[in-house]
Amino acid sequence: MATNKEIKAQAEARRRVYEAKLAEVGQKAQRRKNDNRFALVIAALAVLLAVGASAGHQAYVDAQPTATPVATNTPSASPSATNTKPVPDKSLAQGRTWTGTMMIDGKPLAITLDGAKAPQAVANFISLAKSGFYNNVKCHRLTTSGLFVLQCGDPTGTGTGDAGYSFGPVENAPANNLYPTGTLAMARRANDGNSMGSQFFIVYRDTTLGSDAAGGYTVFGKVTSGMAVIDNIASQGVQGGNADGTPVAKATLGAISVK
Repeated sequence: MATNKEIKAQAEARRRVYEAKLAEVGQKAQRRKNDNRFALVIAALAVLLAVGASAGHQAYVDAQPTATPVATNTPSASPSATNTKPVPDKSLAQGRTWTGTMMIDGKPLAITLDGAKAPQAVANFISLAKSGFYNNVKCHRLTTSGLFVLQCGDPTGTGTGDAGYSFGPVENAPANNLYPTGTLAMARRANDGNSMGSQFFIVYRDTTLGSDAAGGYTVFGKVTSGMAVIDNIASQGVQGGNADGTPVAKATLGAISVK
């Protein structure tokens, strides 16, 4: 039979084994806790990095210029490759400056056309004006924020109409993308320099228009007096209180005479 001393020694040994196992269990639990904490930290960092990357991308996207709304018709499936008949011959512009009058709502605007720098656009405008194409055609679009133009020349009034042909490429676009007050320029589809037709726009306040794949926009002339007529149309705003759309004012073209 074991003595009291041996019994105490055996009990002490079992206690030490128990405490050792207990310590081991505690260490494992702590390691699991640490591992879990580490995993949580890694997950949190991953979320933060993802959010940061998303925010950075969004800021980058927001910082990019949007597609220029002025001087664009409804995009076609593919850009026009060449001029389509019957585009007026550029020789009609005679390589000279033309002067004339454009009527809007019965009020005259004095204009000049640059047949030397934009012969195809000027030949087109002269041909349409002399044929009476623009008579009683409403200016269908006004923009009042960021860019400031009145767009005219669509006989359908929808922004998709033309004279039955298209031409290009872009002529006489400003190198600095600045279109001063009074500028007369051709409308076109985005990224398609061969999509000009009958639509044009009048700049009523200095406007910067970024270039696209086709370049800038063809400047073919300017309003030399009478801009108060356009300012009055612009002051009445856009239908529905929007910044881009049909003007509240009637804004109807009348006779255009040039010589």
